[in-house]
Amino acid sequence: MATTPTSQAPDLLALQRAVFTQALENQKKLYDATLKVLGRALAVPRAVEQARSVAVGTTPYEVVYEEDTLRLLRYRRDTPAKYAEPVLFTYALVNRPYIVDLQPERSVIKQFLKAGFDVYLIDWGVPTAANRSMKLKDYVDGLMKNCADVVLKNTAEEDPRFGAEGHRAARVNLVGYCMGGTMSALFAARYPKLVNTLTLMTAPLDFGVGQDKSLVQLWADPKYFDVDAIIDAFGNCPAPLLQHSFALMKPVANYYTKYATLYEKLDDPNFVENFVAMEKWGNDNIPVAGETFREFVKCFYQGNQLVKGEYRMAVDEPPVDLKKIVSPLLLLTATADHLVPPEQSEGVLPHVGSKDVKSQRIDAGHIGLAVSSKAHKKLWPEATGWIAERSTPTGS
Repeated sequence: MATTPTSQAPDLLALQRAVFTQALENQKKLYDATLKVLGRALAVPRAVEQARSVAVGTTPYEVVYEEDTLRLLRYRRDTPAKYAEPVLFTYALVNRPYIVDLQPERSVIKQFLKAGFDVYLIDWGVPTAANRSMKLKDYVDGLMKNCADVVLKNTAEEDPRFGAEGHRAARVNLVGYCMGGTMSALFAARYPKLVNTLTLMTAPLDFGVGQDKSLVQLWADPKYFDVDAIIDAFGNCPAPLLQHSFALMKPVANYYTKYATLYEKLDDPNFVENFVAMEKWGNDNIPVAGETFREFVKCFYQGNQLVKGEYRMAVDEPPVDLKKIVSPLLLLTATADHLVPPEQSEGVLPHVGSKDVKSQRIDAGHIGLAVSSKAHKKLWPEATGWIAERSTPTGS
């Protein structure tokens, strides 16, 4: 049947409208994309200037003790501490410790100050060739013990309830992050009377579990990694080796995705500031004392000696006994941690003597535990509250 002209007109008009509408939508998309590109281009000078001015680790402090490359920092309080037991932070030997005080709104240090604690942090400094022979015993029984003694001496001098004439012994709330958590566990086992509470943040302790989730565990496999050859050749473990090894564990994210995201958000000043702060820390790597690195890899990653009860800090000493850890224990882990999966921290629980134990996970990565917004909104208020409940109010 023949089509009449009147029936063709509405179809033609609808087609013209559809084509024109699509052309306008394409034009708008092109216009919006052009504006975005121009906006990013105009934002480049501001982003560059911002990158130059971003400050990290800005919470005021005083250096109260120095030994070799180490500095012990005491953070300033505007008001007297609410709790008698101070907090002592022990960070890893691999990176700089200011990740726990990265920016004012992303500072674990500030969380503890806000909660009412007197806060100290061990800054290990940068090991030199002269430090290549240092072992874990030198750090734990030497530097950490010396720092704890300084902190406890300050506590005894400032609070008459402690010290020689006080009615109770001074103790610290010890907080260890990553490798610093492993060292804090060693310290708590060696000096249980000095520890009021022990908080371990993504601390590798049981290296016999979670191996399928830990890229560091795979990297340290003796089939692929000859730690003796590296330390014998370099003395200390070189910082670039560690930095690029960690980066290559997530190559797409570290070498492409994060820069693509930065380009997309160049016109967002808050994002740029946070990005630059993280990049400053991420690229501020330091070497690790050679014998300490050799010991950590061979005894822990390759031998899992700590939870097996086989690890000796010296050949003429008995093995470190984790059952001597008797203080309240708080384990903080991150479900997306590709370096230290939660199982490697929580695997220590059957081996410690602590009866008051809490394990808390957060949906974040290894560093997100310290800097993510969700950690600062929920995890750290809860963690500092847990420690506060087990500390002595200054008025009691």
